[in-house]
Amino acid sequence: MKKNFLKKVEDKMTTTGKLLDMAKKMAEAAAVKAIEIDVPMVIVICDANGNTVLYNRMEDSLLASMSIATNKAYTAVALKMSTDTLTDLAKESGQLFGITSCDNGRMVAFGGGFPIIENGKIIAGIGVSGGSVAEDMSVAQAGLDALK
Repeated sequence: MKKNFLKKVEDKMTTTGKLLDMAKKMAEAAAVKAIEIDVPMVIVICDANGNTVLYNRMEDSLLASMSIATNKAYTAVALKMSTDTLTDLAKESGQLFGITSCDNGRMVAFGGGFPIIENGKIIAGIGVSGGSVAEDMSVAQAGLDALK
């Protein structure tokens, strides 16, 4: 029994370590893109449960971006979709109108958050904030592209 427990702990630690390694790689690529477009960003990667794995605040990024980026990553895993997909759904005429007030206001309905998918399963989320929606999405996509 003890052996099985230790194996489960070892497997979990391996998964966590792998995710942290992936997060570092993604954050570095995203930061390179942010520097390239000259926009300081906050870059957050969370696990599949919405818990922060990596948090990177670039110097001079917007203070509001600290919570926005975190919540974009959270929204991407909580709803299993990119945050830009939620934009139309969250409008007054949309099927998910009012969702942004759910979950203590953590849901973000504009671009910059993406689920991270491995073997058809969401394993994490990335959230980026600090620029325009297009800039946030571009920087987040650079992070995702680092996994290819």
